[in-house]
Amino acid sequence: MTQIHHLNCVKIVSPVNDNVCGHCLLIQENDKLILIDTGIGLLDIQNPEERIGQQLIDMVGYHFDENQTAIKQIEKLGLDPAKVTDCIISHLDNDHIGGLADLPNATVHVGIEEYKSFLSGNPRYLKTPLSHNPTIKTYEKSDFDWFGFEARKVSIDTETEFFLIPLFGHTLGHCGVVFKTEKGWLFYIADAYYMRIELTDTNHPVNQLAQMRAEDNNLRLNTLDKIRNLINEHPEIEVFGYHDIEEFNFHQN
Repeated sequence: MTQIHHLNCVKIVSPVNDNVCGHCLLIQENDKLILIDTGIGLLDIQNPEERIGQQLIDMVGYHFDENQTAIKQIEKLGLDPAKVTDCIISHLDNDHIGGLADLPNATVHVGIEEYKSFLSGNPRYLKTPLSHNPTIKTYEKSDFDWFGFEARKVSIDTETEFFLIPLFGHTLGHCGVVFKTEKGWLFYIADAYYMRIELTDTNHPVNQLAQMRAEDNNLRLNTLDKIRNLINEHPEIEVFGYHDIEEFNFHQN
């Protein structure tokens, strides 16, 4: 039996929204746990200046709470964090991977373009989230098609099949994650949009923030168009991102 737990592993207060979340997914399949993105980690909160840096903390607007970390939420669910065998990562911004250090034995799954960008010395990325040297599996371009999107099957020994979906723009290797549940397809689009309103209101202030943080804004806009079309043509597919608190609250109800 597969269970899905929606976890909010980040709190950010920004000029655009005073309650920005970090919507991670914990998939429980038999005695195995898979985490999709990890949020800010316990070590980050215990050593924020060392692991993140005060300049970035102030710029982003992080508000830290140990109980909000993935490891603490997993324990609160009565589960053993040591059973998190795999973490599927959309991209390597620190607010998505800080929790990896709390799960040092988990294999990290990420798109090859993103990992190459990380290794290139791209100043966007902090090195501390991967300084514990986890096992990393990367995924190259695939010919498999999922509703018009390229899909890269993630190599995890589970009944559930997971796919990385390239959604480039926010970063050069940014991916979403898709998998099928009993209710149908679930498509986590990570930071392809910060708030869902970007799909319908191009004048909302969040669009300026998304543009500013994008490594390739033209690719980001193309990705938004593809997501917009998918939602219009396939309303049965459940689509949500990482930072929209309203989407997270919907999944808590």
